[in-house]
This record gives sequence, structure tokens and C-alpha cells, in this order.
Amino acid sequence: MQVILMEKVVNLGNLGDVVKVKDGYARNFLIPGGHAKRATATNVAEFEARRADLEKEQAEKLASAQARAEKLEGLMIQVTQKAGVDGRLFGSVGNADIADALKAQGHDVVKSEVRLPQGPFKAIGDYPVTLSLHTDVVANITVSILGEH
Repeated sequence: MQVILMEKVVNLGNLGDVVKVKDGYARNFLIPGGHAKRATATNVAEFEARRADLEKEQAEKLASAQARAEKLEGLMIQVTQKAGVDGRLFGSVGNADIADALKAQGHDVVKSEVRLPQGPFKAIGDYPVTLSLHTDVVANITVSILGEH
């Protein structure tokens, strides 16, 4: 299916690109999420008429994400979790726990922005975590997991 991208999509293209994607990806993710529209003649014409507004909107989103990244870069947060004597946690610390800890400190972070490629943390220690605030903006923080008995 041919779609026109309404915003930058990772590994797919930039704003305004007409790309060919699988039908299910377009129907189930891109179109309902507002990331793309079908590339019909009317939609392409409508996009061209609104291109300046959409580019301005994208630039504002990028600028706000960069401002958030400056505040978050190098931040260290502490998360306390019940742990055994050997330092292993009863349970784990996932992206929702990290997002909640950041919200408690007054930062506006959604759990989908927290990237844990190795999965949730299951032991006490300090771990580097990447926050993907925008397709082009990432912030690196450190999560210190403390054990309580």
C-alpha cells in the first residue's frame, strides 16, 4: 500500500515521503496512529497545501524534545525495590518503574520513551538507560537500583 508520511517514522522515511509498506502495517499502525495517510491524489494535494504547517509543527516537537533532553541528560535516579541477600531483586525494575520515578522528580516522561534493550533489571546496581524522546533526540540517564530487605 502506498502511504504519505505525516511525520518522520524511524526506518521508513521523513515527513512528506510517499512510501510503499505492507497493508497490515499501514492499516493497523501508521494510519490509526496519525503517522501516515493513504497516498491518494486528494490526500497528496491536501498534504502539499498543509506542508508548511506540518513542517513547523514537526520543528516545534523537535525543539521541545531537545529542551527536555537537556534537562534529563546525565540525570541519576534511584529506584528502591525489595531484594534478597545476594542482591537479586524480588521482581524487576522495568520501564514503567523508571518513568514513575522520573515523574516523581517532576520530569514529563512516558513509559514508551524509556528504552531497555536488555529487558528489565533484576539485580541491584547502577545501569545506563536511554530515553527516546523523539525520533532524532535521545537522552542518557543512570538508574541506581537500591535493595530493601
